Amino acid sequence: MSGQINIVSTPIGNLKDITLRAIETLKSVDLILAEDTRIAKKLLNHFSINNTLESFNDKNEDLKNENLIKDLKEGKNIAIISDAGTPLISDPGFKLIRSAREENIKVTPIPGCTALIAGLSASGISSDKFTFLGFLPRTKIKRRKNLRQLFINKKH
Repeated sequence: MSGQINIVSTPIGNLKDITLRAIETLKSVDLILAEDTRIAKKLLNHFSINNTLESFNDKNEDLKNENLIKDLKEGKNIAIISDAGTPLISDPGFKLIRSAREENIKVTPIPGCTALIAGLSASGISSDKFTFLGFLPRTKIKRRKNLRQLFINKKH
């Protein structure tokens, strides 16, 4: 029987914002994949979670994918966390989840904090409709190009 992969949302800023379900999941899995293990250790130590922790980021995702799918097929349960908020939203993990789905491995989201929704709810702007396009590029030139493309495409 295959294991499952859990997409576990983590707190944004305040460690008390984690859900009980997230803590239970992180304590029960065989492996936790973290974008940055140094940041993850702070969270895990705070909640006395002593579990196997591995780095999982943009640089090593392709290298680890095949072995992780093998582990899941062998019945291991895995959690993936990001530095803050919901994993896979502008974070690594898409390829792993896609591979797991292709292999009929159960994928379970464990909801929690999301900066987008928290920010939108406190912004004072209408929130009945909105579009999320990810993060803007870091460099000024690429950011301007991206914004121009968004506004040009919106006119058509």
